[in-house]
Amino acid sequence: MLKMFTKEKAAFNGKRTLLIICLVLLATFAITSILPADISKYGVWSIYPAIFLVVYIFATKRILEALVLASLVGFVMVSRPSTMGGEGNWIVNTFANFSEGILSVMMDEDIAWLIVVCGLMGSIIALIEKAGGAYAFGEWIATKAKTRNSSLIWTWILGIVIFIDDYLNSLTVGSCMTTLTDKHKVPREFLAYVVDSTAAPLCVIIPISTWAVFCSRILETSGWAPRGEGLMYFISTIPFNFYGWIAAIIVPLVILGIVPIFGPMKEAFHRVAQGGPLAPPGSDKFDIKASKNNIVPTNPKKINLFLPIIVLIASTLYFDTDMAMGVLATMGFMFASYLLQGVMTAEEFVDVSLEGFKNMLMPLLLMVLAFLFAEVNDAIHFTYFVITSATKIMTPELMPLIIFIALAITEFITGTNWGMYIIALPIVIPLAQNLGADVTLAVSAVLSAGVFGSHICFYSDATVITSSATGCNNFNHALTQAPFGLLAAGISAICFLVAGFIIN
Repeated sequence: MLKMFTKEKAAFNGKRTLLIICLVLLATFAITSILPADISKYGVWSIYPAIFLVVYIFATKRILEALVLASLVGFVMVSRPSTMGGEGNWIVNTFANFSEGILSVMMDEDIAWLIVVCGLMGSIIALIEKAGGAYAFGEWIATKAKTRNSSLIWTWILGIVIFIDDYLNSLTVGSCMTTLTDKHKVPREFLAYVVDSTAAPLCVIIPISTWAVFCSRILETSGWAPRGEGLMYFISTIPFNFYGWIAAIIVPLVILGIVPIFGPMKEAFHRVAQGGPLAPPGSDKFDIKASKNNIVPTNPKKINLFLPIIVLIASTLYFDTDMAMGVLATMGFMFASYLLQGVMTAEEFVDVSLEGFKNMLMPLLLMVLAFLFAEVNDAIHFTYFVITSATKIMTPELMPLIIFIALAITEFITGTNWGMYIIALPIVIPLAQNLGADVTLAVSAVLSAGVFGSHICFYSDATVITSSATGCNNFNHALTQAPFGLLAAGISAICFLVAGFIIN
C-alpha cells in the first residue's frame, strides 16, 4: 500500500487514486464489521484514521485530500448500524454523518470565531500593504538589518514583542518581514520556522495572551483553580512550560549558527544557494500578501502599519483579550484613518478588504477540515484511548513525561491544540490528584504538548497561518520545521523527566 502511495506522489493518476481510496474504504468497512458495537471499546483501532492520515500526507503531500479521506474513514467507523441502534444503511449513515459533521463544525462557535478573526486579519494585512505601511516598515527595518542574520534576529524580536496572540503574531510578523528576508535570500521555510517558533511557544509562557485567558478558564471549569483564580494558576505553570521556552530559545541559536541547520531545512538553503526559488513549489496559493506586483505605494508611512497594530493590541486587551472584537475595532479605526489621510476611497477600502479576506480562504478551509477530523476522532475516543493507555505505566514521577509524549503525539495527529486542552485537562487534573503527582507540572506537560503538536502538525492552525503569512507551502514548512521542533521536544522531555523526580 505504501508503495502505491509513493507512486501517487511521484505522478498523479486519477484511476490509481480512486483504486487506493476504494481499497482503504473497503478495508475500513471490513475492520469495523468485526469491532465491538460500542464505539468506546474500539481501543487500538481508534488510531486507524490517524495512521491513514499521516501515511497519506507523507506519501502524496495533498493535505486537503488527506483530511477529507481520513475524516471519511472515521465516519465509516462510527456509522455502522449496530452502533446507531441498528438503524439505517451503513453507506447512507456514513455520508449522512459526514454531512452532519461538516454542518456541526461550520456552526461551531470556534470556527465562526476563526472565520471572523483570520478573515479580517487578512483584510487588515491587505489594507496595511495597500496603504504603504508594510513598504515603509520594510524600508526602515532594512536600514537596521543589513545582513541575513540581523534580519532574522529582528524577525525573532518582533515575534517576542507581538505576544498577545499567535494568529496576530504570525500574520503580522510573517507578512511584514517577508520582503526583507527575501532580499537576503532567506528560504521561506526558514522564515516560517522563525515566525512560527515565536508565536504559540511565546503565548503559552506569557500571561497576557489569548492562550492564557483560554487555558485559565479551562483550569477553572476542570475544578483545579477556584473561580476567578484561573489566571494565577496558569501563571504557576509558566516556569514548567518547557517546550514554549526551549522552542523560542533555540531560534536565535539556529540563526547564529550555534545550533547547525540540518535535515530538510538544509536542503531548502541548498536550493536557494543554487539559484532556485525562495519559496518551495505550491506556495503561491498560500501567500496572503495582497500586492504581488512590487508596485511602490505613493507616500508610504510607517504609521499606517504601527497605528493599526497598536490599536489591534490595545482593543484586544480592552475587550478582555477578545481578538474578534479587536479586529472589528481595528477595521473601524483603519477605515476612518485611511479615509482622513486620503490613502484610499471608501470603495477601495471595501475592495481591498474583500481581497484580503479572500486570500484567507485556503487557510480557513484547511482549518475547517482539521476540526472535522478532530471531531470524528473524538467520536471514536482517540484522545481518551491514548491517555488511558498511557496511565497504565504512570507513576507520580513519570507522569509529566508520559503525559507530554502521549499528548504531543495526539496533538500532532489532530492538530487542534485548544480542542485537545478541552478534552485532556479534565482527565489529567483528577488523574494527577489521584496519583499524588504535582498537578502544576502535569498541567504544564499538557500545555507544552499542545504547543508542540500545533507547532509541527502539517495542518494545525499555527502551521497554516504561518505558511500563509510567509508565502510558504504548509507541507514544506511543517517538514523543515519538524527536526527543530523534535529537538526542542527532546530537551523538554528530559526536563519533564527530571522535574518529575525532583518535585514529586
